Amino acid sequence: MSSDEGQNNCKGPSGEIDPRPVVGSTDARSINQIREMYPLDNKRQMGGGLCAHENARAEQSTREQKPESSPTDESERQAEPASRREHRPSASASFLTARTWQSSLHHTFCGLHYTSILEADGKAVLNYHLTRAPVIKPTPLPAQATHNPPAKLASIHFEEGDDVKGVLDAAEATYPFLLAPGAKFVAKPDQLIKRRGKSGLLKLNATWAEAREWIEARANKVQKVEHIEGKLRNFLVEPFVPHPQETEYYININSVREGDWILFYHEGGIDVGDVDAKAEKLLIPVDLSEYPSNEEIAAGLLSKVPKGVHPVLIDFISRLYAVYVDCQFTYLEINPLVVIPNKEVTSAEVHFLDLAAKLDQTAEFECGVKWAVARAPAALGIPVIAGKGDGKVTVDAGPPMEFPAPFGRELSKEEAYISEMDAKTGASLKLTILNSQGRVWTLVAGGGASVVYADAIASAGYASELANYGEYSGAPTETQTFHYARTVLDLMLRAPMSPTGKVLFIGGGIANFTNVASTFKGVIRAIREVAPLLIEHNVHIWVRRAGPNYQEGLKNIKAVGVELGLDMHVFGPEMHVSGIVPLALVPGKMNDSIKEFEG
Repeated sequence: MSSDEGQNNCKGPSGEIDPRPVVGSTDARSINQIREMYPLDNKRQMGGGLCAHENARAEQSTREQKPESSPTDESERQAEPASRREHRPSASASFLTARTWQSSLHHTFCGLHYTSILEADGKAVLNYHLTRAPVIKPTPLPAQATHNPPAKLASIHFEEGDDVKGVLDAAEATYPFLLAPGAKFVAKPDQLIKRRGKSGLLKLNATWAEAREWIEARANKVQKVEHIEGKLRNFLVEPFVPHPQETEYYININSVREGDWILFYHEGGIDVGDVDAKAEKLLIPVDLSEYPSNEEIAAGLLSKVPKGVHPVLIDFISRLYAVYVDCQFTYLEINPLVVIPNKEVTSAEVHFLDLAAKLDQTAEFECGVKWAVARAPAALGIPVIAGKGDGKVTVDAGPPMEFPAPFGRELSKEEAYISEMDAKTGASLKLTILNSQGRVWTLVAGGGASVVYADAIASAGYASELANYGEYSGAPTETQTFHYARTVLDLMLRAPMSPTGKVLFIGGGIANFTNVASTFKGVIRAIREVAPLLIEHNVHIWVRRAGPNYQEGLKNIKAVGVELGLDMHVFGPEMHVSGIVPLALVPGKMNDSIKEFEG
């Protein structure tokens, strides 16, 4: 069952689903929100982004450019990535064996990528590993002699143009539990949507025939959720769990630099409200030798829960946290967590009805098999017919984890292409199209610089014209940079011509280890391919870069601009990181006193 839902009035997780703008939106919500809406890998923190002094200069520049009516949200600006559990010293050898220093270094230098997963996948991982992940300290209940039975999760996906009835017929064959006599179900879209209950996107206590009819009416149809529109393509059907509202609880685990917070509230469900203010909280420190005892967990989280169910809840919380760490979650919320006690209130059944979760995507090398085996047909009770494979590549016993785009943000073919490139390299290549008709485009090196440029463009009054958000960093090869730049240029030149022309920022901070000359060779190759169209579209190109071999890179791109007759302005480290933005966008800012790179 679902928690947006609850039994009759349960709530979807109150965390983390994107309020992202629709492509082409001119919504004037501050571009500051892009930091949260389109997070890049945190490679900017070490090695791949702005140097420390450049960050300071960029911050000062952005504040100077920002009008008083649009103050920067300092809480967003100062937000830091959560500390990962790999960095913890070993406290429980059996539990932390896999937490090697190699893993720590991987996360330190390659960054963290916290990515939401489907509810069905989160529940599958949790159900499978809840009895398998080693707990840090013994719990009040004895270890289970058997593991959890396969989770009953019917995940039904519709591609564009699919025969809806045919897909649902196939689902009946794949998930036989749907046809069990007298069974009741919950049906809901599984696309990182929150507040599904309030949007009419839940079917509760329904027979399969009723749930099927409900899905048929919505599959591949456009749905508006708050201010976001998107097509409903993925649905989850699972058994309905009747329960009284007083059995609904709320639990959340999230990572911060000091460790992991566990939040627990005794009144979960649709009206849970501000859990940050109301929930009982317990910080699990980085040093797991200080992991709390069972008594401390009860005192810290369960003071308002009947004592008869304390042993069950302590056991569940300890096992939930074990899965959180072992499977590299970075965020996990269950609302409601339903705990149905027996008549004597001496024991209870536990059901996690609705779940929102994020994984550290960069941990796939370490946890990919754990994620996969939990979602294998055998783990989900799906009958496997010999010779009937679907041709998909699997990781050992199951499919690789999927990291879906948020609702209303289906990847364009260009975004998918860059994402595929990114998955195959140790460098970082990111692209999000904000407004395909916009006239301000960016080719930015470095995740930190990408935020600074977006802020500066918004501060200049051109947020609605910002066409894309992304970055290339981490020492991509010349070929990778060429394909990235060519993709962005192709998108820019497909947009209608503007009477005032278009603006392309080729920007970046002071690179730490990226060879600027090499990456600029890729950019130059892409520019050469489309030079006549750049002139036809009246594209004004502004370049600012520094770092290893920047002189050669700037000299080469400046020479190409002269050779091809392009409107190009080139600057080095004498210009602060986003200083070219007002020069390009604010009339009168560029004058003869401002000296360009001369090579």
